[in-house]
Amino acid sequence: MSNVAPIPQGFQTVTPHLVCEGAADAIEFYKKAFNAVEMARMPGPGGKLMHAQVKIGTAMVMLVDDFPDWGSVGPKALKGSPVVLHMYVEDVDAVYNQAVAAGGTAKMPPADMFWGDRYGMVVDPFGHTWSIATHKRDMTPEEMQAEMQKSMSENCPGSEA
Repeated sequence: MSNVAPIPQGFQTVTPHLVCEGAADAIEFYKKAFNAVEMARMPGPGGKLMHAQVKIGTAMVMLVDDFPDWGSVGPKALKGSPVVLHMYVEDVDAVYNQAVAAGGTAKMPPADMFWGDRYGMVVDPFGHTWSIATHKRDMTPEEMQAEMQKSMSENCPGSEA
């Protein structure tokens, strides 16, 4: 019988694994933008990273350089990604501003949202979109639905239903 944990210590059940054109640079950006802590780095052929890990808050994030010859490409090569990495923080405004100052692109400035979070979005220099939020109020699904309807009718003409 093995004493090896099926989920390694420090990991959650789902762990993002990001492909980046320049994973070493991505690690440095995440340190500046999100106070990431580098946990591991495994260089491979030509200096590219075969594997790396950073810890952001309580979450582990794995990274690898792009290897197009192996079919491993990041959002820049794909001209975007439908995936958004969501991050809860103590102060969304501070983290959003820190990420933009570190070189991220402002996509959506923080604002209070109908679901009870203050929420903003930043695109990192490697093409990954990060949503950043601070939970401000607990709401029932019914309250969120009502606030969504109110928001839609105020902000989207013709959406009253």
